[in-house]
Amino acid sequence: MEAHKESQEVYSKKVKAGKRTYFFDVKATRANDYYLTITESKKQYSDEGSRYEKHKIFLYKEDLNKFLEALNSTAEHIKTELLPHYDFDKFKDFNSDSDRSNQED
Repeated sequence: MEAHKESQEVYSKKVKAGKRTYFFDVKATRANDYYLTITESKKQYSDEGSRYEKHKIFLYKEDLNKFLEALNSTAEHIKTELLPHYDFDKFKDFNSDSDRSNQED
Protein backbone atom coordinates (compact mmCIF):
# COMPACT_ATOMS: atom_id res chain seq x y z
CA MET A 1 0.00 0.00 0.00
CA GLU A 2 2.93 2.35 0.62
CA ALA A 3 3.81 2.28 -3.11
CA HIS A 4 0.41 3.79 -3.93
CA LYS A 5 1.10 6.75 -1.63
CA GLU A 6 4.25 7.52 -3.61
CA SER A 7 2.26 7.79 -6.85
CA GLN A 8 1.74 11.14 -8.51
CA GLU A 9 -1.73 12.11 -9.75
CA VAL A 10 -1.60 13.32 -13.37
CA TYR A 11 -5.29 13.57 -14.29
CA SER A 12 -8.57 13.50 -12.38
CA LYS A 13 -12.27 13.57 -13.17
CA LYS A 14 -14.98 13.89 -10.49
CA VAL A 15 -18.59 12.85 -11.08
CA LYS A 16 -21.35 13.61 -8.59
CA ALA A 17 -24.17 11.08 -8.73
CA GLY A 18 -26.80 11.73 -6.10
CA LYS A 19 -25.41 10.83 -2.68
CA ARG A 20 -22.30 9.32 -4.23
CA THR A 21 -19.24 10.86 -5.82
CA TYR A 22 -16.96 8.99 -8.21
CA PHE A 23 -13.33 9.92 -8.77
CA PHE A 24 -11.42 8.74 -11.85
CA ASP A 25 -7.74 9.39 -11.20
CA VAL A 26 -4.77 8.60 -13.42
CA LYS A 27 -1.61 8.21 -11.40
CA ALA A 28 2.03 7.78 -12.32
CA THR A 29 4.45 5.51 -10.56
CA ARG A 30 8.05 6.50 -9.88
CA ALA A 31 8.97 4.46 -12.98
CA ASN A 32 6.62 6.65 -15.11
CA ASP A 33 4.05 3.92 -15.55
CA TYR A 34 0.36 4.84 -15.34
CA TYR A 35 -2.71 3.29 -13.78
CA LEU A 36 -6.30 4.30 -13.13
CA THR A 37 -8.02 4.37 -9.78
CA ILE A 38 -11.81 4.54 -9.59
CA THR A 39 -13.09 5.60 -6.19
CA GLU A 40 -16.69 5.62 -5.02
CA SER A 41 -17.27 7.91 -2.03
CA LYS A 42 -20.50 8.05 -0.05
CA LYS A 43 -21.18 10.09 3.06
CA GLN A 44 -22.40 7.93 5.96
CA TYR A 45 -24.23 9.34 8.95
CA SER A 46 -24.36 7.85 12.45
CA ASP A 47 -24.84 8.94 16.06
CA GLU A 48 -21.11 9.72 16.26
CA GLY A 49 -21.26 12.06 13.26
CA SER A 50 -20.53 11.59 9.60
CA ARG A 51 -17.75 9.90 7.69
CA TYR A 52 -17.03 8.97 4.09
CA GLU A 53 -17.18 5.35 3.05
CA LYS A 54 -14.84 4.76 0.12
CA HIS A 55 -14.37 1.86 -2.25
CA LYS A 56 -11.46 1.85 -4.67
CA ILE A 57 -10.58 -0.10 -7.82
CA PHE A 58 -7.06 -0.11 -9.25
CA LEU A 59 -6.96 -0.66 -12.99
CA TYR A 60 -3.62 -1.31 -14.65
CA LYS A 61 -2.73 -0.71 -18.31
CA GLU A 62 -2.73 -4.39 -19.27
CA ASP A 63 -6.38 -4.68 -18.21
CA LEU A 64 -7.68 -1.35 -19.50
CA ASN A 65 -9.04 -2.59 -22.85
CA LYS A 66 -10.74 -5.63 -21.28
CA PHE A 67 -12.32 -3.44 -18.60
CA LEU A 68 -13.57 -0.83 -21.08
CA GLU A 69 -14.95 -3.49 -23.41
CA ALA A 70 -16.88 -5.14 -20.57
CA LEU A 71 -18.14 -1.80 -19.24
CA ASN A 72 -19.27 -0.57 -22.67
CA SER A 73 -20.87 -3.90 -23.53
CA THR A 74 -22.74 -4.02 -20.24
CA ALA A 75 -23.95 -0.41 -20.53
CA GLU A 76 -25.08 -1.01 -24.11
CA HIS A 77 -27.00 -4.15 -23.00
CA ILE A 78 -28.82 -2.11 -20.34
CA LYS A 79 -29.66 0.64 -22.84
CA THR A 80 -30.77 -1.53 -25.75
CA GLU A 81 -32.08 -4.75 -24.21
CA LEU A 82 -33.25 -3.97 -20.69
CA LEU A 83 -34.37 -0.32 -20.91
CA PRO A 84 -34.78 0.46 -24.63
CA HIS A 85 -37.46 3.14 -24.05
CA TYR A 86 -35.69 4.96 -21.24
CA ASP A 87 -34.32 8.42 -22.11
CA PHE A 88 -30.71 8.23 -20.93
CA ASP A 89 -29.92 11.50 -22.73
CA LYS A 90 -31.84 13.50 -20.14
CA PHE A 91 -28.85 12.84 -17.88
CA LYS A 92 -26.25 13.68 -20.52
CA ASP A 93 -24.83 16.59 -18.47
CA PHE A 94 -23.58 14.35 -15.67
CA ASN A 95 -22.31 17.26 -13.56
CA SER A 96 -18.64 16.53 -13.91
CA ASP A 97 -17.08 18.83 -11.34
CA SER A 98 -13.44 18.82 -12.21
CA ASP A 99 -11.19 18.05 -15.06
CA ARG A 100 -7.69 18.81 -13.95
CA SER A 101 -4.23 17.90 -15.01
CA ASN A 102 -1.40 18.09 -12.51
CA GLN A 103 1.23 18.11 -15.21
CA GLU A 104 3.27 21.28 -15.38
CA ASP A 105 2.74 23.32 -18.55
